[in-house]
Amino acid sequence: MRYEVIHQLEIPKIGFGTWTIGGRDGPDYPADAQSLAAMRSAIEIGYTHFDTAEYYAGGHAEELLGQAVRQSGMARDKVFITSKVSPEHLQYADVLRCCENSLRRLGMEYLDLYLIHWPMRGMKLAETFRALNELVRAGKVRHLGVSNFNLKLLQQSCSLSETPLLTNQVSFSIPDREYQNNGVLEYCQQNNILLTAYSPVKRRNISVNKLLQTIARAHGVTSQQVALAWVAMQARVITIPKAVNPQHQLENYQAGELILSAAEMEQLA
Repeated sequence: MRYEVIHQLEIPKIGFGTWTIGGRDGPDYPADAQSLAAMRSAIEIGYTHFDTAEYYAGGHAEELLGQAVRQSGMARDKVFITSKVSPEHLQYADVLRCCENSLRRLGMEYLDLYLIHWPMRGMKLAETFRALNELVRAGKVRHLGVSNFNLKLLQQSCSLSETPLLTNQVSFSIPDREYQNNGVLEYCQQNNILLTAYSPVKRRNISVNKLLQTIARAHGVTSQQVALAWVAMQARVITIPKAVNPQHQLENYQAGELILSAAEMEQLA
């Protein structure tokens, strides 16, 4: 696995997303056995960065992730946990309360990374960051970030954070270049900020893309692995694909080691 080294951290190029594991906007308790099995297999494969949110499965994804980590016996300092505060909870007191709730559900004493999940129209960003900065000072959060922020909001966030902003988590893939075209990717690369790509693989695109298939055959891998590798090979970019099937989890993880040539990267671009 290749890593991004930033602010004395080594963060894997490929992490593990938990959206829809444990439910969508509410818990799917009958699926708990399958959800826990998916998280356990990811840990066994070697994933160490897990991304979740208070919104995922109504908080149940956090509960399942915490349970899976404890059952694995993995030391807390060997796993990197990201969670997010929802846009309707960006008031000062709400941020503090929501972080406490996330920690309780995870069964952990701190978050490695805490993000604003989405911007909210009319939000008072200074008030939100007053709470986020307080959480860092209290040791309940190690690093701060945002998600789905445009360039202007990202720049404002950098100015309000007392510690270097670690990431902006956005949708980014071969066919989805919105945050490259709007200047966010370049700003992150120039200011030592990670861009965390969610939805890094568009399966409909993969099924018909002849170039992806040709490059995949040349490397003896799948088209999905090539698409993931293209994302992961971007400077200051990491990604968090989700997979329940252990074979798909392994293929995603191995994509973090796949090296595409400069010509292949240019072709895919």
